[in-house]
Amino acid sequence: MPLFKQVKLLTPESVELDFTLAGIGSRALALLIDYQILGLSLALFWWLLSLFLNQLTNYLDSLELDYSQVPLWVLAIGLLASFVIYTGYFVWFEVLWQGQSPGKRITKIRVIRDNGQPVRLAQATLRALLRPIDDILFVGAFFIFFGPREKRIGDWVAGTLVVETARSRPQKTLLVSDAAQQLARQLPKITDLAQLLPDDFAIISEYLHRRSHMATKAKSNLSLKLAREIRAIINLAEIPPGLTSDQFLEAVYLAYQQQFPAYE
Repeated sequence: MPLFKQVKLLTPESVELDFTLAGIGSRALALLIDYQILGLSLALFWWLLSLFLNQLTNYLDSLELDYSQVPLWVLAIGLLASFVIYTGYFVWFEVLWQGQSPGKRITKIRVIRDNGQPVRLAQATLRALLRPIDDILFVGAFFIFFGPREKRIGDWVAGTLVVETARSRPQKTLLVSDAAQQLARQLPKITDLAQLLPDDFAIISEYLHRRSHMATKAKSNLSLKLAREIRAIINLAEIPPGLTSDQFLEAVYLAYQQQFPAYE
């Protein structure tokens, strides 16, 4: 039995991707780091709120006004704000950091959707709102440990998986045409390759390594579809004339690999 579970996901582009599920140990460590950051943030918030309440009551006392209900209102506002900070922390980072919170980034794991695509606001929100239920009596840990895809309740409802960020490198060497190599040197100057997500790069890589086993028509259709989508993502006005869609994908693959070597 392998130590880490592997899953295969079929993307909307009909490309199969391999992922390694994040184990309960790395997820627990990531959560511990996140809760330490959250704890410090909430402690700072309540300290500032207490200072505000003290100043407010002193001011109202100087005006000889009845402020007996003010502490209760401030407490209610503080509790509501704490819940927003708690849930907003995970939603904010997982949406902006491509499925990673600070804890997940340190432990090198990330959240993705069941189809291999990055999480969006809806999925991140559902996961954050259901996190307290998962944390009660370690319910989430029970589901992760015994579930086939190591999902907590929030993952089942949101349709997400937590996987390792590192992917195994393809064994077969990719042959890149001369035209693609020339374009690869130009792409960092004329496009924003940072807009390309690691999952997008993985899709390009999987296609390029498996295209030789595809039927001609299926290969041509998928190559054109991928080229159009990638061109839009990196904000390239048009593919240089004389290049095939395969050569364009080769150039993007090579340029991204050189600019972000961690995803080789």
